[in-house]
Amino acid sequence: MAFSLLPKLSPCILFLLLLSSTCFTSTDAYDLLDPNGNITINWDVMSWTPDGYVAVVTMNNFQRYRHITLPGWFLRWRWAEKEVIWAMMGAQTTEQGDCSKFKGGIPHSCKKDPTVVDLLPGTPYNQQIANCCKGGVLSSSVQDPSRAAAAFQVSVGRAGTTNKTVKVPKNFTLEAPGPRYTCAPAKIVRPTQFITPDKRRFTQALMTWQVVCTYSQFLTQKTPTCCVSLSSFHNNTIVPCPTCSCGCRSNSSQSGKCVNPGTPHLASFVSGFGKNEFSPTVECTNHMCPIRVHWHVKFNSEKYWHVKVTITNLNYGMNYSDWNLAIQHPNFDHRTQVSGFIYKLMTPYASINDTAMLWGMKSQRNDVLIQAGPNGKVEGDVLFRKDKATLIDKGWAFPRRIYFNGDTCTMPPPSAYPF
Repeated sequence: MAFSLLPKLSPCILFLLLLSSTCFTSTDAYDLLDPNGNITINWDVMSWTPDGYVAVVTMNNFQRYRHITLPGWFLRWRWAEKEVIWAMMGAQTTEQGDCSKFKGGIPHSCKKDPTVVDLLPGTPYNQQIANCCKGGVLSSSVQDPSRAAAAFQVSVGRAGTTNKTVKVPKNFTLEAPGPRYTCAPAKIVRPTQFITPDKRRFTQALMTWQVVCTYSQFLTQKTPTCCVSLSSFHNNTIVPCPTCSCGCRSNSSQSGKCVNPGTPHLASFVSGFGKNEFSPTVECTNHMCPIRVHWHVKFNSEKYWHVKVTITNLNYGMNYSDWNLAIQHPNFDHRTQVSGFIYKLMTPYASINDTAMLWGMKSQRNDVLIQAGPNGKVEGDVLFRKDKATLIDKGWAFPRRIYFNGDTCTMPPPSAYPF
């Protein structure tokens, strides 16, 4: 009787119900673990100039577990008319463009579609504003809210000088390493309010428009970047990452370059460490993933599971700073203890509390996952309180899904889990 209702459901709903997965269109940017997550850009006009205005542009990362790593964000837009950028603080454009028509002062940028990047740490103070100069790195809102915002100041010329004559830029694009974002058109919104340092007076922008950018898995890289292997005290078998999880060794165009740890030419790769290359040179494996997460059930007692989580960096050209894991496991809904990592429960839906986020601690120097090599791993322990409702014969202590830096890791098939 129940199955007679299935034909009435959409294919997407059926897929959700039967496989606990997601069905998207090619333009969808919805994240089930973070349904309200986005990066919001506010463009606040603060003062008028003889031929335009001065604005402060602020980017706030409201994503709970996705962050932007080195080499940082790139923000691009297209001017509506013939605007130019006279000057910037806290950021710069990557190209000046053709400014040959200007006989006096030369603008900072004359490009019709400028690309803006953050300035680096250590920039002189007279070129900084608040929340600038982090090299384009943005923390997620859960890991470090104090570093989840970026800002720069821009002086725009050949633009309108009133609320009625200013033209809003078009085609905003936000680019970042790994994740890709789709940005909605800029909308004029209620002017942003600011509070003075003594907290006794409010001021506000002369004009504000806002752009909301959301993560889209269909614009990000086509292949996974991580995989999961499993083992347990009750079984001698180690379940490896599925073969070709992130690419195949026989297809270098798909999986990138790989190198064996024992190769005599390894030193030539080691010399390139620290460059944070995003076309990975990884250790040659059957799965070809830059990141492997190993989940080992150390022992169990009447009330607890004891799990060791090891994250290994197999990428010879990349340090993963401020890394994080998002883990779906039914026992996160109960009392859980974590050692070696910082732990925070994620509750995207009021009735479902099965997801937690783990990340490194600066005090233990495991907040950066070093490149492939002897030091290229971090590990910690998780103690789960058992829930009788989740005790099943197979896969009882293993996670449902794991995400590394927001990317879905390839899991072994359920049939391969240790009995």
